[in-house]
Amino acid sequence: MRTVNLYTDGSCSGNPGPGGWAGILKYNEYELIACGGELHTTNNRMELLAVIEGLKNLKQPCKVNIYSDSQYVVNAMRLGWAKQWRKKNWKKSDNKPALNSDLWLQLLELTEGFECCFFWVRGHSGHPENERCDRLAVKMAEIHSKAI
Repeated sequence: MRTVNLYTDGSCSGNPGPGGWAGILKYNEYELIACGGELHTTNNRMELLAVIEGLKNLKQPCKVNIYSDSQYVVNAMRLGWAKQWRKKNWKKSDNKPALNSDLWLQLLELTEGFECCFFWVRGHSGHPENERCDRLAVKMAEIHSKAI
């Protein structure tokens, strides 16, 4: 089975505000960059969209190592929180609503087609792909802020 690395980041100018997301898919010497943004969003939504849109570019089953500086995304997937939220009709353990349930549902459904491992990387710590994703996500947020 092929192993693909997906590096992601999200950005938001204000929270909420204009935001951007970016993902870099790497397989051997091949690389694909995906990025985009929204006019009115939150940082957590952009972090989630970066992973979702990155996975959407994969056309066949494979192992995917997903690297994100978002503990929100990594912990919810690694520790099974997102699956529990879905099981409890998008309620957290404190019975409050789980935010971004539309995106969590997409992410959970997408990951079912792959063998995914989530890894947290410290943001702004010199990780080359995370730094590239950050620059792209910030640029996408800037582009969307000019659309106001």
